[in-house]
Amino acid sequence: MATGYPEQTRPRVPAVLRAPLEGRTWREFLYLILNLPTGVVCFTFAVAMLSCGAGLLITFLGVPVLAAMLAGCLGLGHVERARARGLLRLDVADPEPVRRGRGLMGWVGGLFRSGVSWRHVLYAFLLFPWGVFTFCVCVVLWTYGWAALTYPLWQWVFPAYVHQPGLQLYGDVDHSVYLDGPFKVTLTALAGLLLVLGTPWVIRGLTAVDRLMVRGLLGPSRLATRVHELETDRGTVVDTAAADLRRIERDLHDGAQARLVALAMDLGLAKEKL
Repeated sequence: MATGYPEQTRPRVPAVLRAPLEGRTWREFLYLILNLPTGVVCFTFAVAMLSCGAGLLITFLGVPVLAAMLAGCLGLGHVERARARGLLRLDVADPEPVRRGRGLMGWVGGLFRSGVSWRHVLYAFLLFPWGVFTFCVCVVLWTYGWAALTYPLWQWVFPAYVHQPGLQLYGDVDHSVYLDGPFKVTLTALAGLLLVLGTPWVIRGLTAVDRLMVRGLLGPSRLATRVHELETDRGTVVDTAAADLRRIERDLHDGAQARLVALAMDLGLAKEKL
C-alpha cells in the first residue's frame, strides 16, 4: 500500500504519540498563547480610536481619526500575517491595496471605501474574545496534562513538605480526598497521559479557526483573487496568441520564399532548354 513517506523514512511511531513532541504542536501552542496579548492590543486600539472618532464626528476631526484607525488596523494586519506565516506556516498573500485618490482627502476616502480596511477592523474586534478562549483552553489542558502525567515524580513533595499524603482532590469539614497510594497515583498519571495525547489535536482544531480568520479577513477577497486569476489567464492567452501569430507569419514568409526560388529555378531550366 502506497504512503506519503518513502520506505526508508516512514515514521515508526504513531501520529498520536508523536504529536505532543512535534515542533508543529509547540508552534501552534505558542500562536494560541500569543492570541491573548495580540488581541488585547488590537481590541484596545480599535475601540479607543473608534470611540474617539465617533465622538468627534460632530466636528471635522472625527474623520481623520477614523481614517487613522483604519490605517492602523491595516498595519496590524501585516503583523498578523507575518505571525501566521512564521508559526502556522500559513502563507497568506497581501490583500489588494487601497485605491488612493489625490491628496489627503483622496487617501481618507479610499480607506473608507475599501472593504479590506473594515475587514481588518472586524478582525481586531474578534481576536480579543477568541484569544481569551484559546489562551484559557490551551493553558489549562497543557498544564494539567503534563502536571498529572508527571505526578508520580513530584508526589513526594506533599508528605515531605506539606504534611499531606498527596494532592488534595476534595476536602470539607467531614472528609478529604487525596491523590495518594499507588492506585490513585497511577490513575492520575493515566489521566494526564490522555490529556497530553489529546491536547495537540485540540490545538490543531483551534488553529484551524485561526487559519480561517486570517485567510478570510486579512487576505485578499475572493473577488480580487478571481480578478487576478482572470488577468493572469488573459495575459497567458495574449502571449500564446502572439506566439502563434509570429509562427504563422514566419511559416508564410518561409514558404513563399521557397516557392519563389523553385519558380526561378524552373524558369532558368526552361530558358536553357529553349
